[in-house]
Amino acid sequence: MPGVERLSISLEKPLLDRLEKLVREGRYENRSEFIRDLIRNRLVEREWDRDEEAVGTITFIYDHHAHGLSAKLMHVQHDFHDVILATMHVHLDHHRCAETVVVKGRAHQIENLSNMLRQQKGVLHATLSLSSTGKNLS
Repeated sequence: MPGVERLSISLEKPLLDRLEKLVREGRYENRSEFIRDLIRNRLVEREWDRDEEAVGTITFIYDHHAHGLSAKLMHVQHDFHDVILATMHVHLDHHRCAETVVVKGRAHQIENLSNMLRQQKGVLHATLSLSSTGKNLS
C-alpha cells in the first residue's frame, strides 16, 4: 500500500489474546484496522480535551407534557444557535419525545449545551456523542 508504514509491536501473550478477541468481536478485517480505530478515537478525545472545534450529537428523551419544558428546551437551543447545525424531533408515544441535535463548535460550548438540555426538569435522559470535524484524523 502506498503511503503506509509498517511497524512492529511486542505484547505479552495474554494481552495479544485479548487484542485478538477485540478484533474478532469488532469484526475488523485485521489488527491494523482495529489499531487505526483506537488511534483515531484517542485523537478525537484529545480534540475534546483541548477544547478544539468538534462535532457531536446530543440525544435526549423528554416528557412533552412537563409544564413549560418545550419552551425551555427551545429557549436553550436558541441561546446556542451558533453551535446547532440541525435538530430532529420524534414523537415516541403520547407523552415522550426524542430529540437529536447535531452540533459543531468548541468542545466546551457543546458540553455546555448538552448540560443545559440535560438539566431541564422533565428531561428523562440525555447523552452526548463526541466526534471530530475530521481535519486531524488522516
